[in-house]
Amino acid sequence: MRMFISLVLLGMFAVAVGCSGTQVVLLPDPDGEVGALQVSNSVGSQVLDDAQEGTKVSGRDSEPSTPSAWDMDDIRSKFEEAIAAQPAVPAKFLLYFLHDSDVLTGVSEELLPDILNEVQARNSMDISINGHSDRMGDETYNIDLSLRRARAIFNLLLDEGVIEDHMDVTSHGEGNPLIPTADNVSEPKNRRVEVIVR
Repeated sequence: MRMFISLVLLGMFAVAVGCSGTQVVLLPDPDGEVGALQVSNSVGSQVLDDAQEGTKVSGRDSEPSTPSAWDMDDIRSKFEEAIAAQPAVPAKFLLYFLHDSDVLTGVSEELLPDILNEVQARNSMDISINGHSDRMGDETYNIDLSLRRARAIFNLLLDEGVIEDHMDVTSHGEGNPLIPTADNVSEPKNRRVEVIVR
């Protein structure tokens, strides 16, 4: 049976294929967001856009069933293997910096052991270190500043034994703010490095 599944928005889904047909259920992503997905074959199509909503395609000549709500216990039972096979959700850490500096705030400095514990617990070989700045000053300067911030975290982790080749450093400058502001506005939450441990 040929079936198309189109991921329309962010979200997760589980698929079970058996002799009685194919079942598809939409699940929230790890942050609780629910997207939408379209299940189609040559006979018809259905859109799933509510959490725990599912459809079934019984065979080549039958269209997907009208979406219906599934009980979470039934989902766990039916899709146990698919749910267990999902990769671990990445751990994300936001580290904030003093104004016009690559020096961490005191609160952010306290997060470094948590990052190291996460790297060790996952035996991670995929760590993203993404530097950011607020919109104070020149855009070119802010790209350099956000790179210096990311490199500072890279060096701290390197000093603690994290393998260099397991870390990737990027600089976003002022281009990806947490809090959108006008130019030349100082915003502490935009002076950050995001560390993602997979």
